[in-house]
Amino acid sequence: MNDKRPTVTRETLKTAKRLLGYVTGVFRVQFVIVVICILMCSVASISVSLSMRFLLDDYIIPLIGNTDPNFSEMYRALTILGIIFALGVVASFVYNRLMVNIGQGVLKKVRDEMFEHMQYLPIRYFDQHTHGEIMSRYTNDTDTLRQMINQALPQVLMSCFTITVTFVSMVVLSPLLTVLAVLMIILMVFVTKKVGNNSGKYFLKQQMSLAAVTGFVEERMNGQRVIKIFNHEKVSEEEFDKFNEELFESSANANKFANMMGPIIGNLGNLQFVLTAVFGGFLSIIGVGGITLGVMASYLQFTRSFTQPFMQIAQQFNAVIMALAGAERIFAMMDEKPEVDEGYVKLVNAKKDADGNIIECKERTGMWAWKHPHQADGTVTYTELKGDVRFFDMTFGYTDKKMVLHNITLYAKPGQKLAFVGSTGAGKTTITNLINRFYDVQDGKIRYDGININKIKKADLRRSLGIVLQDTHLFTGTIMENIRYGKLDATDEEVYAAAKLAYADQFIRRLPKGYDTMLTSDGEELSQGQRQLLAIARAAVANPPVLILDEATSSIDTRTESIVQKGMDNLMKGRTVFVIAHRLSTIRNSDAIIVLEHGRIIERGDHEDLIKQHGTYYQLYTGKLELD
Repeated sequence: MNDKRPTVTRETLKTAKRLLGYVTGVFRVQFVIVVICILMCSVASISVSLSMRFLLDDYIIPLIGNTDPNFSEMYRALTILGIIFALGVVASFVYNRLMVNIGQGVLKKVRDEMFEHMQYLPIRYFDQHTHGEIMSRYTNDTDTLRQMINQALPQVLMSCFTITVTFVSMVVLSPLLTVLAVLMIILMVFVTKKVGNNSGKYFLKQQMSLAAVTGFVEERMNGQRVIKIFNHEKVSEEEFDKFNEELFESSANANKFANMMGPIIGNLGNLQFVLTAVFGGFLSIIGVGGITLGVMASYLQFTRSFTQPFMQIAQQFNAVIMALAGAERIFAMMDEKPEVDEGYVKLVNAKKDADGNIIECKERTGMWAWKHPHQADGTVTYTELKGDVRFFDMTFGYTDKKMVLHNITLYAKPGQKLAFVGSTGAGKTTITNLINRFYDVQDGKIRYDGININKIKKADLRRSLGIVLQDTHLFTGTIMENIRYGKLDATDEEVYAAAKLAYADQFIRRLPKGYDTMLTSDGEELSQGQRQLLAIARAAVANPPVLILDEATSSIDTRTESIVQKGMDNLMKGRTVFVIAHRLSTIRNSDAIIVLEHGRIIERGDHEDLIKQHGTYYQLYTGKLELD
């Protein structure tokens, strides 16, 4: 855990300023109205204490003993006071309504920016953070912002205005008594800072512990079947208890220090009241400072009014610190560097003119080309998209200290089927991740149709690739929408054609609502094989020239596999295909089979060649050696 204190550090002040920027920037006019209304409320509340002096010294005491008192002036003063109170009530209603809109508006903007930024974060970020920990920023951390903006911010503003107006009024009433108040202010600030620093440290720990608990629970919920299969309930419970204990410790300490502040400030206020009464009474008796009964009554009331805002700030202190801790985590995510894309080669619709030259066009022709602007001379060339992928002496590691792939050189010509075989961790999936540019290689090159993929814009590169994974992910929505995810502007006819190509149309039409059947919870209503067929249909509707199949049939039974295999065979026709498979029977007809071990290519060739070599592939195929 990080012990960084979020209260008085420069970073925390930057966080607070940035957070307030959402309030004052997006809702500038509304916030100005709020500030004015809060100032009006503050003045209205202070007028109660200030009126004591005028009512006693100017109206009530002069009328004592008067046989024919005239109350008209006092009635006029009470009327004015009543109007001030009424304005304060209206102002309070207005600013509370506005703060609700401002608070929810700020949260909406923050969540929008978080989600938008998240779309452009590299895959590496999601590898390093659990889903639950990221979700905690959208839920727990943003909720702390809501509490601060809707409750703490207006209360702190009100308290600051009240302290300022009260202090000025106290100075006007009695400069001598105000000296005592200043000494108490210094003491209160010292206590607030001392206790607040400890509180802030633990509130940051609390938010981090809460994220850890959320991530752990999310992970265990997804893995409940595995937990029960291996009787892991007790161990899982003990692991959760450790996370929960850390959350308890940080939360208890944070709230302990935060809750200490209110009583401490309250007792200091009581002490100030007593000292003011004694000191003021002494000055009044000896006739120093012009302290009258009205001045004394108003000043004692001001003493209460002066202490109350400090208590209110103390009560809101924990909400402010929690919000700053939450904002710090939110902004940390928003400040993560987005995926860098320095590519400038684009994928465009193309056709050939009468001379056989490739030209760009707006309409879909079924032909694609790489539009390659050359910075040296300003010319633009077009290369037909065919799906020729080649690796040249490529070396890669997820960290610079540990390389996963070493000097990989291979090629897949247009229309060829290339299969990767090897034990877990050999680097098969890593190669396909590099084709997609989820990561960039440390050394060597990958060329796509003769173009270095670093020069191709990532969105265009990925648009030319289709992928079917072992773990199929389906989104909440209809089957039609899930297939169309591969090509958002696909027509219904294109979706139907893709489903037929993938052998998914038959089972879809047997469902009660057919293509309009709603899927939830990652398509749990369907079998694994049916989900896999939808994934194939999703890839088919995109009609990519290059296809990646990452163990797409390893988690389904043999009978279902034959159906899925038919769909994949249809999808693979005429495309460059990279296949990762544990079942070697599915890759016998590959044009080339690459055997990997510890990130290096140890064998390559077609099925017959590798069988003749009597090497690792031969042992795997004949069952003398098993894949891990």
